[in-house]
Amino acid sequence: MGKIKISAGFRIILFVLGFILVAAQKIPTTLDGPFQPVTQRFDSSLRLGSDDLPMDHPRLKRNVTGMFPEQIALALSTPTSMWISWITGDAQIGLNVAALDPSTVASEVWYGKESGKYTMNKTGVSLVYNQLYPYEGLWNYTSGIIHHVRIEGLEPETKYYYKCGDSSLAAASEEFVFETLPLPSPNNYPPRIAVVGDLGLTSNSSTTIDHLTSNDPSIILMVGDLTYANQYLTTGGKGASCFSCQFPDAPIRETYQPRWDGWRRFMEPLISRVPMMVVEGNHEIEPQAAGVTFKSYLSRFSVPSNESGSNSNFYYSFDAGGAHFIMLGAYTDYNQTGIQYAWLKDDLHKIDRSVTPWVVAAWHPPWYNSYSSHYQEFECMRLQMEELLYQYGIDIVFSGHVHAYERMNRVYNHTLDPCGPVYITVGDGGNIEKVEVDHADEPGKCPSPGDNVPEFGGVCHLNFSSGPAKGQFCWDRQPEWSAYRESSFGHGILEVVNSTHALWTWHRNQEIYGLNTPGDQIYIVRQPQLCSSASKFSS
Repeated sequence: MGKIKISAGFRIILFVLGFILVAAQKIPTTLDGPFQPVTQRFDSSLRLGSDDLPMDHPRLKRNVTGMFPEQIALALSTPTSMWISWITGDAQIGLNVAALDPSTVASEVWYGKESGKYTMNKTGVSLVYNQLYPYEGLWNYTSGIIHHVRIEGLEPETKYYYKCGDSSLAAASEEFVFETLPLPSPNNYPPRIAVVGDLGLTSNSSTTIDHLTSNDPSIILMVGDLTYANQYLTTGGKGASCFSCQFPDAPIRETYQPRWDGWRRFMEPLISRVPMMVVEGNHEIEPQAAGVTFKSYLSRFSVPSNESGSNSNFYYSFDAGGAHFIMLGAYTDYNQTGIQYAWLKDDLHKIDRSVTPWVVAAWHPPWYNSYSSHYQEFECMRLQMEELLYQYGIDIVFSGHVHAYERMNRVYNHTLDPCGPVYITVGDGGNIEKVEVDHADEPGKCPSPGDNVPEFGGVCHLNFSSGPAKGQFCWDRQPEWSAYRESSFGHGILEVVNSTHALWTWHRNQEIYGLNTPGDQIYIVRQPQLCSSASKFSS
């Protein structure tokens, strides 16, 4: 049966009907703001968190043998190309490990528009990585063979069937299927963009992913802190909700790298058919011998770094229909004198808002955050980059790091501003470190200026110079720029309707058990005429 094409006129009809439905349901829009701050406190009938799933859990254990592919994942490359990644062979962990030889296995993908009929094929690259520790008694790790293949010539909004593996070894995966996204256009957008952060691999994490999967996303933004493999000693055992508390004598922040393999198996049913775009968080740093960091993150994931001109997996950009996404690195140089800032400025300058009206940015640690945890932690990054993003009219910013949900009123430089981005924190994926419940504006909960030191970059903690909190390090009530905050696990879905309206829905995990009301829902409305660069700075 042929694919149904929706005309522009019919889209307008749907949009009008949508607004009628909005009126009936009274879903607010950002034009109704700024909103009075609202706090939904932690439901004491729930647990603050849960333990990690064990490595022999059915969703984590290895279910293939020999050189058959596993841990299969997609990532966008360009509007007409896709990255496909997978792993073959056995990882090794112990005091003495020997790396596999990537040249012994080919990296091949066969694909086509009909099931079982693969009219195209591509080859790619393969590698292994090591996690090595120069300390007596700590176990080392060497990965299976990691494959990355870029398939090209894809048509928009089209289903493709594919297999991956090595034809010479008769070791191929089962068939998988994905659907490409629309081409860049002000009239076409991915149906549903899922956003999740700080996921981990707990029972709560599995609820989050099951819930997210049921919402049928077209693409996933994973805003850092993926596996929490660094909550373990190198020898495995039981993960800790606080590494330094449970392992105070550890000579280095250890990791149990097999958790990465378990996490990719856990995610494969979803990300083998839906592209996932990642950005690094602090739990991906994973220091090892000779000062090497981020080795697993840099080895396991394909991102469009070369395609977007960044040449760095720490930051890059891509288009998804009429939306341009910018993924920024908070754990690499973000200063105005650095390479990332120069790339960002160039990337913003190249955006054609008549083709991609929406510009969405994401990075791991939030700039606006009213929780005690990580309060003002990345002020230095904000001071370096915020003005540039404001100048180019960024519409939405997604972050994680804080293990709770928070949506801001439009804000710029800690001041309510109708042209500032809508900042949203979704670090509530369900990881082992548990949900955050303390707010910096509550008595006794304001961190000291010496707390919340970032794992990268400087410290720029400041007292507010204007507004209701003038002269103070913390507000004495929920800040005016914090519109809604809630201590629950969950994920978000962004549905872009047209060039000016997008529906944001945050789903708390409790919904999957029968509570059908979304935790937070709002139409984000762009005002390009009011908020052009000339209009903002003349005002």
